[in-house]
Amino acid sequence: MTGVALERDRERVELADTERTLYVGRDRPIRLSAGHRIQHHDGKCSRPHGHNYEVTVRLTGTLSDEGWVVDKGDVTDVLEAFDHRFLLEANDPLVEAFESTGDGDGIVVLEHPPTAEVMSACFEAELEARLPDNVTDVAVRVAETSELCGGGF
Repeated sequence: MTGVALERDRERVELADTERTLYVGRDRPIRLSAGHRIQHHDGKCSRPHGHNYEVTVRLTGTLSDEGWVVDKGDVTDVLEAFDHRFLLEANDPLVEAFESTGDGDGIVVLEHPPTAEVMSACFEAELEARLPDNVTDVAVRVAETSELCGGGF
């Protein structure tokens, strides 16, 4: 027999085929500290600055043999790649400045402006690529401030 089974009223219910939802950071969001700038913005966000982002992940899928949708550590590994980094768009001259000073490992270079919405999409794409096939839906919410958040759900 594969998967997890539960005895109920003399009936075996296969849990491996049951779709479940896992939230990571729902009640206590994952906190990431990162700097960024929106290079072609006309306002103050064009200047380098930082945020304490709060990230929540919702994963839907069937249960693995371990009894979960996914190991939380696999999720936080993806998110932590942005923690204590400076987020820059690929064509930003600050990319070269960081690299020329030996701080290239301190940046994350994105193909789009480093907004909460873009971060959410990047996290979703990376999680979809790295998580097992039993995961059928990934949504990530990134709060830049208490007033601004991007992403699903």
